[in-house]
Amino acid sequence: MLNTKNILSILLIFIPISIAGHFLGWSSSAIFITSALAIIPLAAWMGTATEEIAVVLGPNLGGLLNATFGNATELIIGIIALNAGLIGVVKASITGSIISNLLLVMGFSMFLGGLRFKEQEFQSVVARLNASAMNLAVIAILVPTAVDATSIGISESVMQKLSAAVAIVLILVYVMTLLFSMKTHSYLYDAGLAETEGEDSETDSNPEEHNPEKINIKLWIGVLLAATLAVAFESELLVDSLEEATEALGLTALFTGVILVPIIGNAAEHATAVTVAMKNKMDLSVSVAVGSSMQIALFVAPVLVLAGYLLGQPMDLNFNPFELVAVVVAVLLANSVSSDGRSDWLEGALLLATYTVLGLAFYFHPIIEGLG
Repeated sequence: MLNTKNILSILLIFIPISIAGHFLGWSSSAIFITSALAIIPLAAWMGTATEEIAVVLGPNLGGLLNATFGNATELIIGIIALNAGLIGVVKASITGSIISNLLLVMGFSMFLGGLRFKEQEFQSVVARLNASAMNLAVIAILVPTAVDATSIGISESVMQKLSAAVAIVLILVYVMTLLFSMKTHSYLYDAGLAETEGEDSETDSNPEEHNPEKINIKLWIGVLLAATLAVAFESELLVDSLEEATEALGLTALFTGVILVPIIGNAAEHATAVTVAMKNKMDLSVSVAVGSSMQIALFVAPVLVLAGYLLGQPMDLNFNPFELVAVVVAVLLANSVSSDGRSDWLEGALLLATYTVLGLAFYFHPIIEGLG
């Protein structure tokens, strides 16, 4: 019987296929599709390796490792695309990741979980705290765009300096959220984890597999390094073929960045959130969806802005206005749905419907600037 792990294992075959296509001179579309499919299982292996190492390191260091590598795939793709000068795609992928996590992932989780269980519950206190952090992130990415819209002739260097300053503030806020969740107020998060662990112990036929002493940390460090290098290589293939492939497929840079790239980078994480929701573990599912969005907004985006300085690329937080509208809509709706600490299939359907409407809008949006 096919399950998520089996499907991801099957997708590993696209690693040699994409490499062969690169050296055999296949079309850009073929290389783009095969490298995208190859990244999905590699991202899953990175996630698994990170979780196994985190068990050995303990809750504090392990939590920090999970927080750092949680969106490593998107960060790698972003840096490689940034180095290639595809700044429009990088910006679109940032907003797209936030939108897809809050609407697509949480939507599928609530919808499929709601079909199996009439009503599911999760911690409303944590949901409200996450909502506050996401509101800050929205304000932070709105401000540079608003400054540009209300100023006459603001220079690129000034916009970069403003974005870099905002990026540093966001990283500091991210560090504070880690300190809050792992140290000063960890008890707020422990309740949901304890419940999840309790359910796992009832269903796990071999619980000693999760014993830190049983985990071969050297093996998993090797897996993490190998998967990271493989993701970097496949991301190179993806980015190199992206411009020609999207043109051949009739897609715009905006649609590719907002819809396709986040789905590629987050596919394994998306599958995890939906799977645990169908096991009635909505605390964990919502944590994956909202936590990933927070990490993109408070860590990945600021790091990419600062990386732009080092790579000599004019990366800033001045986004396409329609992207910001979509992010604001996603955050407001997700906050509204999750604020009461309960979910059902209709709320999931509303999130999915919103994502579909936004996806259609991005598909038909007439973008005039190029991929760079």
